[in-house]
Amino acid sequence: MADGDGDPGVFTATALPGDPRLLPTVTNAFLGTRVFRDILHAAGVYSGAAGDTHRADVPSPLGLRMAAPGARSLAESFALDNWTGTFSHTIQSPGYTATHQLYAHHSLVHLMAFSVTIRRLDGSTHPATVQLQSLFVPQSQDLHLTPGPDFQGAHYIYGQTLVPEVEGGPRPTVHMLWTPIPRSLTLGGEERERCWQFLTAVAGSEEEAKRSYSEGLSLAAAGSLHRSHIRAWAALRRGCSVELDGPLALRQALHGCLYYLLSAIPPRDSPAAPFHGISPGGLSNGTRGEDYWGHVFWDQDTWMFPNILLLHPGAARAILHYRIRTLEGARRNAREQGYEGAKFPWESAATGREVCPEEIYGAQEIHVTGDVLMAFEQYYYTTQDQKLFLEDGGWELVEAVAQYWCSRMVWSEEEQLYHIRGVMPPDEYHSQVDNSAYTNAVARRSLNFATDMARDLLFPVPEEWEDRARKIKVPFDEERKYHPEYDGYSPGEPVKQADVVLLGFPLMHPMSAEVRRNDLEMYEPVTDPAGPAMTWSMFAVGWLELKELQRAWSQLEKCFSNITEPFKVWVENSDGSGAVNFLTGMGGFLQVVLFGFTGFRITRSGLLFDPAFPHDITKLKVSSISYLGNKLEVTITREEIRMEVTETSRDPRASPLEAVLESGQRFPLWEGQSVSFPTAPGWIQRSPS
Repeated sequence: MADGDGDPGVFTATALPGDPRLLPTVTNAFLGTRVFRDILHAAGVYSGAAGDTHRADVPSPLGLRMAAPGARSLAESFALDNWTGTFSHTIQSPGYTATHQLYAHHSLVHLMAFSVTIRRLDGSTHPATVQLQSLFVPQSQDLHLTPGPDFQGAHYIYGQTLVPEVEGGPRPTVHMLWTPIPRSLTLGGEERERCWQFLTAVAGSEEEAKRSYSEGLSLAAAGSLHRSHIRAWAALRRGCSVELDGPLALRQALHGCLYYLLSAIPPRDSPAAPFHGISPGGLSNGTRGEDYWGHVFWDQDTWMFPNILLLHPGAARAILHYRIRTLEGARRNAREQGYEGAKFPWESAATGREVCPEEIYGAQEIHVTGDVLMAFEQYYYTTQDQKLFLEDGGWELVEAVAQYWCSRMVWSEEEQLYHIRGVMPPDEYHSQVDNSAYTNAVARRSLNFATDMARDLLFPVPEEWEDRARKIKVPFDEERKYHPEYDGYSPGEPVKQADVVLLGFPLMHPMSAEVRRNDLEMYEPVTDPAGPAMTWSMFAVGWLELKELQRAWSQLEKCFSNITEPFKVWVENSDGSGAVNFLTGMGGFLQVVLFGFTGFRITRSGLLFDPAFPHDITKLKVSSISYLGNKLEVTITREEIRMEVTETSRDPRASPLEAVLESGQRFPLWEGQSVSFPTAPGWIQRSPS
């Protein structure tokens, strides 16, 4: 299937996939839908109690399909344009073309819109008619909806979700305005071209819905509604630009991942509207029984967040605010299980209470609490933003996580070490195990960060944080020189997904290259080939670290069996099961590019680099890496690394930077001045001058 004449950012097709789950999504920070679908979702709007909590289905006027009845020799095409954030469907008949364009507006986040344009191709004066086939009914199984008076030509409904997440909790309200949709549109005999525009505004208040609809109408009247969306989307894409010289399929996969993941984050200039987190299948999915009901997992913090942080720290901060806002729910979770501090839920919705429908995961898969804190650590070391911790509630979260881990450990007299017992590791084929290597290593990392953060903020450090970090057991087999997954793990036992390999990256748990290799060799052959898509990315990063380029490429290639055609929608498992539009897998794939090929590692003292490319890749350019208040353009080939600070924040925290090679050479990084040096390991740090 040809893809946009070789343009890796435009996915085209002459037919749609047979499985409607594999249709592309159009999403912004607040609204999302799958094309041709009769429902949409609004961020943070869930219905159902506890384990039944799911994204509330909002009826969507956007899910219509054009048809040209009676026309002969029709040609149809479909395109997802990553550069404009727009999906289009075009019908071409001998005398005219009709184009339907759909998008979620990227600066007016309460607005989605579509247009239909009919353009004459010949000199005829016959009217040209297209039908609009719609399944829209202004009713919902999740909302009690009431019609209100029309507003500026739009129909209006509003209502609350039916069931709160927790007893006595809030029931979000939805207000929706939409342009009435006729059954057909006709280009008159004297007209050459005409465009009809249809708006849908959805918000939590009548005032916001009306404001967004009015603003959309004004832009549409000026002919600039779609243009204003493209401008906002293009600014986001430019600011998060990642380009590869390599195989077309790899570049298409890269652009697809960037499209779907960037669609899920808040816009750069968003007002301080609360962000509601990113679920594995994104905002477009998550109705009851689909894509984990739209819940937020460690997928957000471990798999998606690091990419967003490097490219767009403002959006990363909004994600952390979601966790801060749900801290009280996490405290309740810990108390209910008999522990101190805060235990983040395995599955989170609006409150931070556990909403996983199966109790075992919420009770045992506790590594998520450390995963949440690791995102805070990466953010702090990349931005030095102390305000988040001192004024916005970040420190309270750090402290609560440290308290949780201390209360969750028990002392083993026999080993003279602290144990964490009765857990499920990331490998969900095993439960009720003691001393999961990953869980204990992430707990140690939480305590070390809490200690460092307390010192930076000039707070006293509880002695038990340092003591327990020093004395927690992380299983290690001295004879075979590898990390058993947990106490009693036998080599060769099947593993569901990336687990111990995560000790090397992202945890950066101290180990020799020999142990890193042994962990990869031990777990690669026993990891389920039908497991979730993000797994192979982490094996690829591990082999890139060891400069085993062919082995890295063979792991990365496995990801392609999870990427569906023609719109590059990821499925969680290669057999098509699990979540679709699987942002977690995309996040892992992007980490191979942004952290694997570059060797970037976020540490307390600097941003390390140590590039390694598989053979088919010759160049990587990341246009906007954010580090300590600076924007860096980094271009890497096998022979040379080129760096330039393209922008320095006016924030007093912004620091002049330098690149330092392991050989000892130093290169000051001044705004607007490009420096280059032979490709070699090194790091970027604050300039001592």
